[in-house]
Amino acid sequence: MSRFAQAFEGHCLPQFGFRSFKVLLLLSLTTISACGAGGFSLDKAEVDRSLVTNKIPDDVNRTTDANRLADETTIRNAVSSADVAELKGQAIPWANADTGSRGAISALVESTERGVLCREFAVSRESFDGVRLFKGEICSAGAGAWQMLAFEPV
Repeated sequence: MSRFAQAFEGHCLPQFGFRSFKVLLLLSLTTISACGAGGFSLDKAEVDRSLVTNKIPDDVNRTTDANRLADETTIRNAVSSADVAELKGQAIPWANADTGSRGAISALVESTERGVLCREFAVSRESFDGVRLFKGEICSAGAGAWQMLAFEPV
């Protein structure tokens, strides 16, 4: 056994480790207390304006309205191009790649009022802001164009 090992044989080694622990603890407590020597006061605390969490964009309503108008156009195009006689009550799926919305058109009924071809329908709209049901009506505006007359939430 080496002389160094013989010197710390028995009870001396645990005391050496415990003394080192005490010194380390004393140093860390001194360091921590030195950091807090200036003290912390709520009067000196300031709001960190650089952090923004859960912020809703200011133009969220305009974006939602624009998305809804784009979806209405997509729905209008799907309803106007549908062959009502061939559908026989089946739902028509629709999707708008620009807004990420989708849904199904159902209860499609065609009628001629005052000599104008119109179609009434019910539609579901699944978008980032939830799922909603709407009732709508489009009518032919001539030359192959269709106009949305009603599009209201149920």
